[in-house]
Amino acid sequence: MNELQIGLVADPASPTQMAHRIKDLDPPRGEDGSWDVEVVSEPFTTGSEDVDTALARLGDQAAEHEWDLVVGLTELPLRDDDGHYLLIEADPQQRRAVLSLPALGGVRMEARTRRAVRSLVAGMADPTSTEEQRVPLSRVGGRRRLLLGMVLANRPWLLVPGLKSALVAALATGAVATINSTVWLLAGSLSWWRLTVATIVSIALVVGWLVIDGELWDRPDDDSSEARERSRLYNISTLVTLTSGVLICYLALYVVNLLWALFVLDPSVMGGYLQMSLGYGDLFVLAWFVASAATVGGGLGSGLESDDAIRAATYSKREEERRNRLARRRT
Repeated sequence: MNELQIGLVADPASPTQMAHRIKDLDPPRGEDGSWDVEVVSEPFTTGSEDVDTALARLGDQAAEHEWDLVVGLTELPLRDDDGHYLLIEADPQQRRAVLSLPALGGVRMEARTRRAVRSLVAGMADPTSTEEQRVPLSRVGGRRRLLLGMVLANRPWLLVPGLKSALVAALATGAVATINSTVWLLAGSLSWWRLTVATIVSIALVVGWLVIDGELWDRPDDDSSEARERSRLYNISTLVTLTSGVLICYLALYVVNLLWALFVLDPSVMGGYLQMSLGYGDLFVLAWFVASAATVGGGLGSGLESDDAIRAATYSKREEERRNRLARRRT
């Protein structure tokens, strides 16, 4: 029984973790032989956005390790010469291929990655296979799926623990504001649509501050349409990532402020002091207004963090390395 030597070369961090989770690949049912999969963590896409360069580096790895074929896993969004985004770029003759993980959509990643890699390996192992060398994404739906995959790869939920100073500032702002009588009067005087606008504005202000203070806006490497499109995609993913992360922070602050208000405040006592009728339902409105104010205070507190800390809380490992490399090049 023949044994096929397969190499999985993965960018560091998430792609490497994914490669280790799927290394127990078996051939499709009905096929003879077995697969021996070896995982190598190597930033094979670092320093180049060119897919052909990535394939060449994979070929070097295959020759060094004496693999029969090699598949690269990357968080890099792949594009062809016509501007189409790709899921897979393969060279069946040389038995090497690159799989773009964000193009899988970021949902059920292990199952989708396992299925895609098994199909790739089976296709390249069979010399009579008619598998496509290039798998493009659709113009509209594929771009949305790629963007979703990039955002989830950026892990927006890590913005919460990643910005410790911002959280401390937000919690301090909320704790003080909750017991302030003027804040009670303001919260009671605002209609639901004004509170909604305050929520949207506070989140937008913090996102804008993080982009400016952390220098997160990506600029094209040159004046080509490809470079502009790439920067546009990265910037959209950054804005969606930040907005999602700040929204998570906002909801967490709302819950903390509400619990704090329910624990320390008696609406009847505050109502007697303000000479107005207040109940426990007003605490939910108070927590809503305080969460907006605390979110802005937390955003200003993020200025205490280093730019590296903000990038680490916002980007995937692959994107963080790319931005740092471009920053060093510009300086």
